[in-house]
Amino acid sequence: MYGPWPRRENDAARRFPEEYQAMKEKIHPEYHEINVVMTDGTAFKTRSTYGKAGDTLRLDIDSKSHPAWTGVFRLNDSGGQLAKFNKRFKNLGIKN
Repeated sequence: MYGPWPRRENDAARRFPEEYQAMKEKIHPEYHEINVVMTDGTAFKTRSTYGKAGDTLRLDIDSKSHPAWTGVFRLNDSGGQLAKFNKRFKNLGIKN
């Protein structure tokens, strides 16, 4: 006895019918080991549902390069948006 009430052998079966006790088959993704490569080239192994076993996940941004962790903010101009902005508004400077 573990408490003020009597413990029954079929307690779990009564609370959780058989159809809820087992996981359903063929609906869960495969969970396997993959390699993760960070932006600075360091790598580590972890378990994931990404890709296939042994695949490599290359990170574009991580804690070593994200401004939230580094405190260094820089403008990335991957689509030319910054260049377009500067070209459009280059004559709108503060005049003394």
